Amino acid sequence: MDTAPLPRGEGFLLRRWHADDAPALATAANPPGIARWLSGRFPHPYSLADAERFLAGEVVNLSDPVLAIVIDGAIAGGIGTHAEQAGRAEAAHSALLGYWLTPAHWGRGVMSRVVAAFAPWVMHTQRLHRLAAHVMPDNLASAAVLLRNGFAEEGRMRLAVVKDGLPQDLRLFARVRATLTE
Repeated sequence: MDTAPLPRGEGFLLRRWHADDAPALATAANPPGIARWLSGRFPHPYSLADAERFLAGEVVNLSDPVLAIVIDGAIAGGIGTHAEQAGRAEAAHSALLGYWLTPAHWGRGVMSRVVAAFAPWVMHTQRLHRLAAHVMPDNLASAAVLLRNGFAEEGRMRLAVVKDGLPQDLRLFARVRATLTE
C-alpha cells in the first residue's frame, strides 16, 4: 500500500487493521443487517474465527487499501478496494470499492463522510482511473452514499451473484478520475 497519510474525516478515523482487532471486529461485524448487503465472503454470524481469518489476510489481501473505520475509539466498520479484474494488466488502474458500517452508526451520514475521504485518497494513491462499486438492488442507503460522492450508476448486472441461495442482480456504480478535484 502507498505510504501516503491515511484520510481523516469528521467523526471517524481510518487506519490499517491490527492483529489484535479480532475481538472488536467480531463484535462490530456480527449484526445480521450488515451481511445482508454484502458478498457471501462476509458471513453471518460473524465469529472470532472469521475475524482472525480476515486479519490473517485469508479473506482479502490486506496489502490492498483495506482499512478499519474507527469511531469514538472503537471499530465501527471497514472500507477497502481490490483490483476490479485481478490479473488483467489493462485493469491495473481500476478497482472495486467495498465498505460496511455497524448499524449503531447507520443514518447519521458517517459512511457518506468516510467515502468522501477515502475515494479521492485511494484514487490518487493507487493512481486509479476508475473506482467501481456493486450494490444489492434494495440497498438504497448504499446507493445514496455513492451518488452523494460523485459515483454514477452505470447499470445493472443481472443475476451477478448468489445470495442466500438465490441469484441476485447488482447495481453498478463508478467514479472516474476526471470527477476528482485536484
